[in-house]
Amino acid sequence: MPLAVVLVLASVSSLAQDVRYNFDKNTDFSKFKTYKWVPIKDAHKLNDLVDKQVRDALDAELAKKSLTKTEGDNADLYIGYQAGVGQEKQFSSYSSGWGYGPGWYRGGWYGGGGMSTTTGQSSTIYVGQLAVDMYDPANRTLVWRGVVSKTVDPKAKPDEQQKNLNKAVAKLLKNYPPPVIRWTPLSRPFFAWDKLISAEVGFGFWFSSLANKR
Repeated sequence: MPLAVVLVLASVSSLAQDVRYNFDKNTDFSKFKTYKWVPIKDAHKLNDLVDKQVRDALDAELAKKSLTKTEGDNADLYIGYQAGVGQEKQFSSYSSGWGYGPGWYRGGWYGGGGMSTTTGQSSTIYVGQLAVDMYDPANRTLVWRGVVSKTVDPKAKPDEQQKNLNKAVAKLLKNYPPPVIRWTPLSRPFFAWDKLISAEVGFGFWFSSLANKR
């Protein structure tokens, strides 16, 4: 491959915004109609301009999901964000006693071209990443979390920062509401069994032809 092409591909790859998300599979997301902004405990505080840009970008995409912003405590969802600025940090929860529900996937993240080995509970927010948390106040549980990289850059010009945020948030919230995953007791075994049968049949033909040659 020509060097110029390699350099272009490397440049595109380095600029790509990686998206990962996790959610509580026991949650009926269709019941959520309203949301309220809440501060995340111990989250890094962005300056007023960037904070507004983040919220504006999220508000615009959430409206497309038929979610209405409200200031009341009776909102269906409490939404907050955390950002990695200047240094890495650990995820924080909205408040003490608010955590993961029983349907939370604890093996890693969805997205990012595959499953990450980093668990949803102890992940690190890296520099430039934006993490969005959604809580069900009725159960005081985290029901959805998404993370997108190469998003927050305090050194960027305001118009460039807003454009980057709009793009990143749109990409992130493509995963909300999360896809409905229905695993029946027989679906996975049949898939594996089908593969096993194919492998055994193929091996049987190979062994038979080898015996005939002898």
